Amino acid sequence: MTRIIGLISGTSVDGIDAALVDISGTDLDLKVELLAGQTYPYPAELRDSILAVCAGKAISMAELAALDDAIAFSFAQAAQNIQTAHQPAILIGSHGQTVYHRPPQSQGIGKPQSLGYTLQLGRGELIASLTGITTVSNFRVADIAIGGHGAPLVPRVDAFLLSHPEEARCIQNLGGIGNVAYIPPRRDNWLEKMRGWDTGPGNSLLDLAVEHLTNGAKKYDEDGKWAATGSPCQSLVEQWLQQDYFHLPPPKSTGRELFGVDYLNQCLKDAGPYQLSPADFLATLTELTAASVVHSYQTFLPQMPQRVFLCGGGSRNLYLKERLQSLLKTIPVLTTDEVGLSGDFKEAIAFAVLAYWRQLDIPGNLPSATGAPHEVLLGEIHPAEK
Repeated sequence: MTRIIGLISGTSVDGIDAALVDISGTDLDLKVELLAGQTYPYPAELRDSILAVCAGKAISMAELAALDDAIAFSFAQAAQNIQTAHQPAILIGSHGQTVYHRPPQSQGIGKPQSLGYTLQLGRGELIASLTGITTVSNFRVADIAIGGHGAPLVPRVDAFLLSHPEEARCIQNLGGIGNVAYIPPRRDNWLEKMRGWDTGPGNSLLDLAVEHLTNGAKKYDEDGKWAATGSPCQSLVEQWLQQDYFHLPPPKSTGRELFGVDYLNQCLKDAGPYQLSPADFLATLTELTAASVVHSYQTFLPQMPQRVFLCGGGSRNLYLKERLQSLLKTIPVLTTDEVGLSGDFKEAIAFAVLAYWRQLDIPGNLPSATGAPHEVLLGEIHPAEK
């Protein structure tokens, strides 16, 4: 067993998810034991700075360097805290904090596709120095450099932790942005038949709307209780589902650059003529997330799954889960907790696994999910000084 820490802060910018895990095996024999999991909120000022940059605020190089350092310090502190009362880890896998993501773009018929670009702050070399633990970071860039999206990266981990010999499954992450891993039954070149992509907004629009509607007093709708008191406006949902991204075939990836403040402002403008109450507006945004996930399955999957397993913060939104179940009809909607993998810390666990694979020189991407032409080693290794 190898003891590893996985660290990530997602597009919701809620804080740093830290997972301390023991890992053994490589692929089908991969085993992960979660020893400790905790979310460490960012200091309010740091979170505000991150969200401002994600929303397109222009900053100087000196301010960017300071932000990079502050995030790395926060990640290092999370790594140190999660080990309290446990034997220390020998490796850290740190995803960092995404502040910008640009998918690869087609330049037109007969022209080469432009590469994507992604930026995660919280540099691994500083985390390694501060913690004294070798750190793997910057996982996405190798996939992007060969033409992939660099996202989603978790489907390969899902394949070896959550596949089933007879059952087709969808593992649906509901962070700020939603992403899916479709896992066919584990037979007949099943890994090559896997699919994965970003489905669209998860919690991003909901969280932004709650902050807007409460003038910053609340950051999210706990358990979806507020939205559950409203009624969704189906006309608006149908209008919003015409957005180009929902009809773009996979592989595809997105972020706050699309489903962020500007998008919410357009949603508020679109909703004006309907005179919706705040609860109705939240219910309508929740319906958009649920409907976009189901539309994505119906449009792009080779077949509908036999079960759907939710993870991420949105899996705790009971109203969102209820709406997904309603739209998916007889397909059971569960959480990954129900098959032994923490839904709250699955993403952090995944980056611990990706760091483990990097140390073993095992590729971490799934080309059928990221659009890369072949498998590649993911992550840059920053040895800790002894």
